[in-house]
Amino acid sequence: MMDKAIIVSITEQRQLEIPAEIQAHLHPSDEYIVWKTKDGFLFKKVQKNLELADLLEKVKELGTDPNQPTLEEISQIVHEIRTSNPRA
Repeated sequence: MMDKAIIVSITEQRQLEIPAEIQAHLHPSDEYIVWKTKDGFLFKKVQKNLELADLLEKVKELGTDPNQPTLEEISQIVHEIRTSNPRA
């Protein structure tokens, strides 16, 4: 998320000249819906539905979580909660 407004210029070819700090948040194949308003334009990213294959690829790219608790640690946490609150 950006904390400040950033000025985007229009080139003589009528294209947006987007600063690098904004480009860093754009990804190939992203799509935006654009509304013309009284004072300008409003851009909103199109939220695409992920296909299962895309989701699995993203999970694969992320790799394993180095902070993932082991089964033993999870069992210990559950045991501690159950012994501290017998009604749980």
